[in-house]
Amino acid sequence: MTETNEPLSVVSPDVVDQLRSAVDGQREQLIKELSALVEIPSVAWDDLDPQPVIDSAEAVAELFRSAGLEDVRVLSAARPDGAQGRPAIIARREAADGMPTVLMYAHHDVQPTGDVELWNTDPWKATEVNGRLYARGTADDKAGIMVHVGALRAIDQVAAATGLGLTYFIEGEEEVGSPSFANFLQENRDALAAEVIIVADSSNWKVGQPALTTSLRGLTAGEFEVRVLEHAVHSGVFGGPVLDAPTIAARLVATLHDENGDVAVEGLAVASTAEIDYDEADFRADANVVEGLRLAGTGSIADRLWRKPAISLIGMDITNVSLSSNTIIPMVRGKVSVRLAPGQDPALAAKAMEEHFANQDIFGAEISYKTTEVGPSFATDTSSPAAQAKMWALKQAWNVKPVEMGLGGSIPFIGDLQAVFPDAEILVTGIEDPDTRAHSANESLHIEDFFKATLSEALLLTHLATEAANS
Repeated sequence: MTETNEPLSVVSPDVVDQLRSAVDGQREQLIKELSALVEIPSVAWDDLDPQPVIDSAEAVAELFRSAGLEDVRVLSAARPDGAQGRPAIIARREAADGMPTVLMYAHHDVQPTGDVELWNTDPWKATEVNGRLYARGTADDKAGIMVHVGALRAIDQVAAATGLGLTYFIEGEEEVGSPSFANFLQENRDALAAEVIIVADSSNWKVGQPALTTSLRGLTAGEFEVRVLEHAVHSGVFGGPVLDAPTIAARLVATLHDENGDVAVEGLAVASTAEIDYDEADFRADANVVEGLRLAGTGSIADRLWRKPAISLIGMDITNVSLSSNTIIPMVRGKVSVRLAPGQDPALAAKAMEEHFANQDIFGAEISYKTTEVGPSFATDTSSPAAQAKMWALKQAWNVKPVEMGLGGSIPFIGDLQAVFPDAEILVTGIEDPDTRAHSANESLHIEDFFKATLSEALLLTHLATEAANS
């Protein structure tokens, strides 16, 4: 986390107050519209009914039409395997001559609920509790959509960003790795071209403390398989000489870290040291760490989160306890997610993971590994005009000095945006906070910060339009 100096703005205090009033006047409407969106279970998993994602896309398109945009289209593109991707929305207003265009991104697909018994409220019905709105997608990322809609209404009400080109791109399969994203960009390149890109899919430092995400770790992921038998056999008759596949897999997974918990895969890089630390007590509270657990790795918490690689076992196919029998399990499949230090080439990192698994000999078991995903890291030039304007807008909206923060997560499609639009300034913002629990049970949105995020986007757009008109 790095505190920033407040930049100057060309926007008058009167216009700031008018935009604040325009956002405040939408409070009830925005919550009602967000609540309606989250009632649509738009999970883009291939093995689930695609209709809710289609319904969600149509609902988002109607929101932008009702906000005054006439050029609104629901589109899709092919994935690399030839299957058609989930529907996305492009909504546009052309720039006046000499004015820039801003592209604003969010996604309308969401994670599955997981075990509904872990939820304190209905995961598909927005429920307000103590200033937070609970349901799947309230924060990740349907609130990002509503920030865009609310800011659009505000600038139009005040006539604060006249002439600025506005393009909204709301994706429909971010939670499954954006498989059709690259094709979608190429097919709609002209419609999505912009000088500034705002990605509303990140987090703030904490409730009441806004932030601009200035770095993201890269990503690679892969699936491994361990086989010890051609088929299952009786554990009493054959147990002893043959270790079961889960036991071998446990030993295999253990090779990924050293005794301190640092990643032990040769070839995975470490970036430069973070400028400021993340207090360990705050991290434990934010992550809901169980009492007594020793944190893994060495160095500062910020370095371990933002500047070093991290490997997590995120899935394993193994016999369910309720279905277990006295049988030696012959084969196990697992999946690992690898977060990469900023600047690491994800292709080289994927190769390093492949070589690590290939070099393991654990009782001669058959071990294979296949890379399933790669994505680049990201860094922002915080001295750029758009980044400085965003810092000003955050300060005005929260009345608190914003911070620059790294994020341990990855947004692989940003690499696609950079490749197609290399001259665009990309800003990564968001409405989550450490209590949001995105991807987990009891996901929630801090309502007041949501309204402040909406105001900050309206202020940013106004700043960019005013600065361009005066240049």
